[in-house]
Amino acid sequence: MTKIIWQQGELIEVTIADLTDTGDGVGRSNERVVFVPDTVPGDRAIVRLIHVKPKYAHAKLQQLLQPSLYRIRPGCIVADKCGGCQWQHISYDYQLAAKQNQVIQAMERIGGFIQPPVDPVLAAPSAFGYRNKSTYPLGTSATGQVQAGYYQKSSHQLINLNQCPVQDARLNPLLAEVKQDIQQQGWQIYDEERHLGKIRHLGLRIGRHTGEMLLTLVVKDWNLSGIETQATAWLKRYPQLVGVCLNRNGDRTNAIFGSETRCIAGVPHLREKFAGLEFQVRPDTFFQVYTETAEALLQVIQSELNLQGHEFLVDAYCGIGTLTLPLAKQVRIARGLEVQPAAVEQAILNAHRNGIDNVTFQVGAVEKLLPKMGTIPEVVILDPPRKGCDRAVIETLRQLKPSRIVYVSCKVATLARDLKLLCEDGQYNITRVQPADFFPQTAHVEAAAFLVLSHLDKDADSFKKSEISNL
Repeated sequence: MTKIIWQQGELIEVTIADLTDTGDGVGRSNERVVFVPDTVPGDRAIVRLIHVKPKYAHAKLQQLLQPSLYRIRPGCIVADKCGGCQWQHISYDYQLAAKQNQVIQAMERIGGFIQPPVDPVLAAPSAFGYRNKSTYPLGTSATGQVQAGYYQKSSHQLINLNQCPVQDARLNPLLAEVKQDIQQQGWQIYDEERHLGKIRHLGLRIGRHTGEMLLTLVVKDWNLSGIETQATAWLKRYPQLVGVCLNRNGDRTNAIFGSETRCIAGVPHLREKFAGLEFQVRPDTFFQVYTETAEALLQVIQSELNLQGHEFLVDAYCGIGTLTLPLAKQVRIARGLEVQPAAVEQAILNAHRNGIDNVTFQVGAVEKLLPKMGTIPEVVILDPPRKGCDRAVIETLRQLKPSRIVYVSCKVATLARDLKLLCEDGQYNITRVQPADFFPQTAHVEAAAFLVLSHLDKDADSFKKSEISNL
């Protein structure tokens, strides 16, 4: 049989059967795979081939012949252009099913696990209006108007927004009005190609449970004429706004925040309630973007661990203590490990603020601190960045052999990779994987995997653990 040769720009018909972990639809034609953004499993469509490879192609939706049962009308008028969301055209129930499948596929294909115990995804309380933090690149229109928004899909074209349906609605007035104030002040918007201009990004943050807000301008340098007067005006205009900050990023980089932040008016942090505790959150602090879903996942972790009060718990990659502090209240002693000194400073402050005195925090890379633990923890919490754990962390855990490990992941591919290493030779068993929807309307999914030391390793290691003195 003669193999059909695809040509760039050619129109073909496909039926979408699956979704990738980046959110694109997946179809097949003539034994080759076609990736099509903005499609849903069940769609039958005419698509235009954009990038053609021998075994696959990327395409653009040209005409929808028959819509999927799971296709819905997006709630945002720029959903088909803005790159902030990928899945507003997919029903929320199907989004959850797709995310569970994404975790299962990663566990099977990357981890090599057979029938992994992946639970249904922990649904978000609301599929919209949930983001407690938004950071918008700024730009200038053809007529010279200041714009803020997200970049168009697969481009560097800014889509101007006056409101965003996935961010906390209380932030929308600031998004719409602060642009006008920047315009009136005459502050020059940063041009990344020429490395000229002043303001690069607008950062908005809110405490979901307290309502307190922070406004941050990311600037090329500190010289922003009139910022003190404008900052004071913003505090008066928005009663819930507690601080206005500048963050300096003078580098040619795609990174949003620089290393220095100054408070111009008010205070440099907001208060947020999380799991019954109070936290200080600064403009550049890492804090889960969906507060309520993070609390729900913490409840699953607490229930699954069923801590009895005698345990030594280590929270690796602990940040400002978001998981460490609620769990510390249920154990004998807790220790947080974190490479960022500023985060550890905040974690210590948050512990004092909540009267939690059985926890210590250490600054340093987890792969260097964990082998020096001295006493073997019964429970280890892992919450690494997207790249997953350093191989040395995995090897140290296999040597220390804590009874239980909870691995909280923001990228299921690296989760599956690391779980495969931890479970090698049957040393650990996975009892449960709980995905959680921290980012509705996107393809992103988080998951918590629960591991227990196998019975053979428990028996072989029991004497060594009994000989180690208490902290």
